[in-house]
Amino acid sequence: MNRQEVFSFLSDNPEISVLIIGGGINGVGTFRDLALQGVDVLLIDRLDFCSGASAASSHMAHGGIRYLENGEFRLVREAVQERNSLIENAPHLVRPLPTTIPIFRWFLGLFNAPLKFLRLLNKPVERGAIVIKLGLILYDSFTHKQHTVPRHHFRFHNESLHCWNHLNQKVICTATYYDGSILSPERLTIELLLDAEGEGNHARAINYAELVGIKDDIVTLQDALTGETFNVKPRLVVNAAGPWIDLANQALGLSTHFIGGTKGSHLVLNNPELRAAIGNHEFFFENKDGRIVLIFPLYDKVLVGTSDIPIENPDDARCTDSETGYFLEMVNRVFPDIMVDHSQIVFRFSGVRPLPASSAKTTGQISRDHSIQVINGARSGMNFPVYSLVGGKWTSFRAFSEMVTNKVLKYFNLNRQKDTRSIPIGGGRNYPPTSRERSRWLDGLHVKNNLSLERLDVLFERYGTRVEDISIFMSQGIDKPLKTLPDYSQREIGFLAQNEKIVHLDDLLLRRSLLAMLGRLTCESVDELADALGDALGWDKVKKKDELKRSLEIMSDRHGVVFDQFK
Repeated sequence: MNRQEVFSFLSDNPEISVLIIGGGINGVGTFRDLALQGVDVLLIDRLDFCSGASAASSHMAHGGIRYLENGEFRLVREAVQERNSLIENAPHLVRPLPTTIPIFRWFLGLFNAPLKFLRLLNKPVERGAIVIKLGLILYDSFTHKQHTVPRHHFRFHNESLHCWNHLNQKVICTATYYDGSILSPERLTIELLLDAEGEGNHARAINYAELVGIKDDIVTLQDALTGETFNVKPRLVVNAAGPWIDLANQALGLSTHFIGGTKGSHLVLNNPELRAAIGNHEFFFENKDGRIVLIFPLYDKVLVGTSDIPIENPDDARCTDSETGYFLEMVNRVFPDIMVDHSQIVFRFSGVRPLPASSAKTTGQISRDHSIQVINGARSGMNFPVYSLVGGKWTSFRAFSEMVTNKVLKYFNLNRQKDTRSIPIGGGRNYPPTSRERSRWLDGLHVKNNLSLERLDVLFERYGTRVEDISIFMSQGIDKPLKTLPDYSQREIGFLAQNEKIVHLDDLLLRRSLLAMLGRLTCESVDELADALGDALGWDKVKKKDELKRSLEIMSDRHGVVFDQFK
């Protein structure tokens, strides 16, 4: 169903089983799981899907090795198993990531680790080689039978410097283990959502639709594009609004204090020397102040982060000058002879982790585990319960969604029909496992749709096996590459516009593609993309101008991307 069809359907059929508020990864994951069980479900988001906390990810599918010190063994075990499932179910977007820890001390933190485990120490401290070795042994033990990623190994001083010749000469050794790289969290989220809608008309999702009121058991929603309102009558509400959970509950007439979020910021750098220095490895380490930071290979760019700072209003999250200075300086600790500076920043982003409200003295002590806070409808004057989804890690969204879905099914006295553990996601479906099978598969598409093998290969890297549907669409009309971005084409943009719920230009620039994040946009390319998208969506000149203004303001305000010609 397209946007108007969903509104029309709800006008005639306002009664729904489940209303999900929030289109981030936990909301969309629950949406997909409920859709697979045949449950009638509607998902709304006041902005675009995966435009809040879920878009501010460090792009890692990881178990959270540092949470072992907090005694969160179940969380880490679950997360590394979910990491492996993501690599297997979405191989086009999640891939094994060798992660290297530069180590400067042998015994540091040896006595601090048990004190932190016993909650007798709350100050962040740097860990030495012995503590890291013990942690990695335990980390590997959780999933060693799956063989999805290799086990960890250590390199001593000379071998480390041989592998990374720009590495700080003071390292005593390095430890390399494996996690996963999420190439585009936003694309992974939209593909999950489209998979859910593909289960049938019982699953419907609308972006730019906000909850604005409630009376008895009637919830009023508003279309942000037209201002029109419509009513739905849910039997159960899932509040998956992330750091905005308490605000969403307030709109339902509820007073809660479930969230105590922390801000995490990142920079994307265009530094070819640093990119070559790290190779295909992420460098993940503790800075001198004990904060966990990362240097991450993101295509031809380098992602650095992250902070962990308490924040009151999630709408205020921006990467500040002090954070920027901290990130640039921390690179120097690992690669001291590589110059990094502000001129190399192509993109900034910041988001708020929806962590539970906590009295912990440091943000690192706040649990990253997930929980469901249930508000009984009868007690709050409503005829339905509200399940608020608190906390959680990006990596563990499927397990959290399964937990929520099981609770919903129990409430409705229904049985689970499908297990999501091994269900492929989007372009990971029927993914060719070897390069030979990939070549054979693309050869077949080449014969069928007459697109060049070079073009199909680019599309395959971008969309996985969804390239089959895209290539059919592209071959059914006159197509041409964009002048400013020749690896994209007019009909490729048209396919995204028609099939991926794009409403605004920034949806395309920031979430359906990595063009903005990778610093690939210019005045000319933004203008050309606006033309291509406008042609597909029927924009006139005034609408196109408004969309350009909106997108440029968002990119400047939230991401530090400014085009002088548009000033």
